Amino acid sequence: MKPDLMKNSLPNLIAEDITKQIMMGTLKTGEKLVEHIYAEEYGTSRAPVREAIYLLAVKGLVERIPRKGAIVKEYKKSEILDLLEIRNMFENMSMDRIIQHGPNPDLLEKMEQIMEQMKKAEDVYSYTQLNYAFHTCLIKMSKSETIIEMYSRLGLPLLKIQSISFAHEGNIEKSIIEHQFIIKLLREKNLVELSVVLSKHNRDVVSNFQKSLQV
Repeated sequence: MKPDLMKNSLPNLIAEDITKQIMMGTLKTGEKLVEHIYAEEYGTSRAPVREAIYLLAVKGLVERIPRKGAIVKEYKKSEILDLLEIRNMFENMSMDRIIQHGPNPDLLEKMEQIMEQMKKAEDVYSYTQLNYAFHTCLIKMSKSETIIEMYSRLGLPLLKIQSISFAHEGNIEKSIIEHQFIIKLLREKNLVELSVVLSKHNRDVVSNFQKSLQV
């Protein structure tokens, strides 16, 4: 059994490991998740593997197909664009509220710490998680429990979509520059310009995805 699997709930840790494989591209879209293979790999029975796959299906990363089993979910073009548009909507709503009451200093400091980690990230999976954490800080600055809760529900599907984007050459470098500028504007409390910059940043993400889906 892998050593870190002893530290926490076995199904959750198996789910985390499978998630990483999906984000890294080790597990491809449409690939089947075979319970007995994972059970052998993790040195356990099929029950924890089955529960892990169920958790990933609930979170939208895995899809159960009748008479075929569980596969890595393939997102339709419309689903991808909808998720990105919904994410943009929540961030725009957050900016409206940040403009009203100002940025949270503690969350801003956390964003700066995350930014330093983003610069040192060694793989797409790590960078994608840090990027999500960075934007979650912006969402939390809204002080709206509704926005925070609804944003969190985008979860793993949003991470998967973003990991695809960051896998393209040059996108991480561009992202780092843009996120540094976001912090600069927050520090200066130049929130109206930040709202414009963030909207453009998010529109560019959608535009880049539309282009990649046409290839």
